[in-house]
Amino acid sequence: MIRPANAVDGGIAKEAKKDDFSLEKVPLEGRTLGWLSITNVTLGVATAMLFMQMGSLMAISFGSVNALLAEIYATLVAGCLGVGICYFAAKSGLNVNLLARGGGFGYIGASITSLIYALNFIMYCAIEGSIMAFAVHEYLPFIPVWVLMVVFGLLVIPLNWFGIKQLDKLQKWSIPLFILLLGAGFILALNMTPKIAGNVWTYLPKGATVGGAGLLACIGIMNGLVGIMALLVSDYARFIKKEEFKIGVFAVGFIPQLVCFFIMGIIGIWFGVRMGEENPGIYFVQILGIGGALFTILTQLRINITNLYSGSLSLASFFENVFKFKPGRTFWVVFVSVAAIVLMLGGVLDHLGSLLTFQGVFLLAWAAVLVSDAIVVKKLLNIGPNYFEHRQEYLYGWNPVGVLSLIISSVIGSFAAFGYFGVFLQNVAAFFAAIIAFILTILLAMMTKGKYYSKKKADNIPANEYIY
Repeated sequence: MIRPANAVDGGIAKEAKKDDFSLEKVPLEGRTLGWLSITNVTLGVATAMLFMQMGSLMAISFGSVNALLAEIYATLVAGCLGVGICYFAAKSGLNVNLLARGGGFGYIGASITSLIYALNFIMYCAIEGSIMAFAVHEYLPFIPVWVLMVVFGLLVIPLNWFGIKQLDKLQKWSIPLFILLLGAGFILALNMTPKIAGNVWTYLPKGATVGGAGLLACIGIMNGLVGIMALLVSDYARFIKKEEFKIGVFAVGFIPQLVCFFIMGIIGIWFGVRMGEENPGIYFVQILGIGGALFTILTQLRINITNLYSGSLSLASFFENVFKFKPGRTFWVVFVSVAAIVLMLGGVLDHLGSLLTFQGVFLLAWAAVLVSDAIVVKKLLNIGPNYFEHRQEYLYGWNPVGVLSLIISSVIGSFAAFGYFGVFLQNVAAFFAAIIAFILTILLAMMTKGKYYSKKKADNIPANEYIY
């Protein structure tokens, strides 16, 4: 019987621990959530203001049509990757950190992905918390921004203490209020004089054109977000009920991508151009006053509780792998929150572009390795075990297939992102890195003949967890 990894935490009730499989796969008896509940949790991420902000930023800087085309591109790419990764997460009961162990990285090699994945969520906590702090400061300027950053950074800790079922409840009660305030914002904005005259959907800034460099720049911006959303859904897809597998995989894998990139992107484009402002935390306060501040707080809390959840899982996996340190997920919830506060106070928003660039390259390459390993290496070429193994006793510490594919593709992708290979590859650097990672995974698996995938074949894998 597999037990939750934080079962040693004496201060938490047994009932609270049942859904906290931070270092283990979710067994069949633990996969008890319906696809509606899980999709509801992931929508907390999808409705983040960051996605609105990207739509507003792209529209104001490069034109509405370019922004819309980039949002459609991101929806399709992230949707396809999300469905693929959800399929293997729901089938195996493993999130991407655990999938990586038997998916080409090895037991210790997967810790590389866990650490950088966790750092990304800490960064996101800081970004979303900063948006929240500046929005409230816009309405209540007498409260110092740093005080708001500390308060909002600590507020998400108790909201994240008991795992995925608590997240489901929080997202359910908050979504009606989110829709109500968003609708009020639309109505009031329609009755305000637009800051930028003309049709929102044909807006082009001076000197810009539809397509060309402007569209490439928008695609480059979106690539920084595509990877994180495609990977993140695995943390929740592993809880899908067996009888809801097919609809659950599609819903959890695709619906959040549709909402965050397409729907929230369109909303961001409309508000951004109409209000002449790229920061939703500011323009919602300008539209709704205190209601805008409350809307921002609600929206950012919805995203940050899921950021903390995924970040805590990743850190738990990394420190257990490398240092055998297993204090439990709730310890890492506090750690992620405090680290995010430090980044907020350090001005993380001032470095958003560079951070998203690196993140996009790494995470899209990682997703490509997992998909390539599962579909081509394991299923089509029949190299290595035809299931995802995550247990240390069955795995080598390092598997060069995933580790080298990720490192080489990320290095090349980073050089491309910083302009060393020309403007075109600079703007599609993350996608470029993903293609390299996908191909390298196949080549290295063939060269090593699957030697480093497992020490021994397991004889206790349930039939439903085999890939073919």
